[in-house]
Amino acid sequence: MTGRRLLTADDTRAFGEALAASLRAGDLVILTGGLGAGKTTLTQGLAAGLGVRGPITSPTFVIARVHPSLGDGPALVHVDAYRLGGLAELDDLDLDTSLDESVTVVEWGHGLAEDLSDDRLEVTLEADPATESRTAVVTGHGERWKAGPPC
Repeated sequence: MTGRRLLTADDTRAFGEALAASLRAGDLVILTGGLGAGKTTLTQGLAAGLGVRGPITSPTFVIARVHPSLGDGPALVHVDAYRLGGLAELDDLDLDTSLDESVTVVEWGHGLAEDLSDDRLEVTLEADPATESRTAVVTGHGERWKAGPPC
């Protein structure tokens, strides 16, 4: 699978904004990558593309934030699963109650959030510490993405 090279934070935001054009209410996006890989920066781009209220910051300490739409599009539910101890704690957030009406983005969700939906996009971000650039690989799962991921 070929990744898309993102040279700057602005490139990462622009990639997120372009990806948002393919998203709709009910979509789940799982972001994977180490510290500083650009997960929140990508989410900022998704938020801009979806037209939701910001600012978009890492929800590490609050676990989840809901960003309502500024228009008639879906809200963005932004989750940081880094501090969660497992599937039971993720389930306690009741994300499934808003999943159908929102675009849900889960940072650090690999191995944890896949059970939220059979249809999901997984975006893996890998940072190159020497250049501070990133590589993004988008993988689609389920019937919704059977034709392939949007990027």
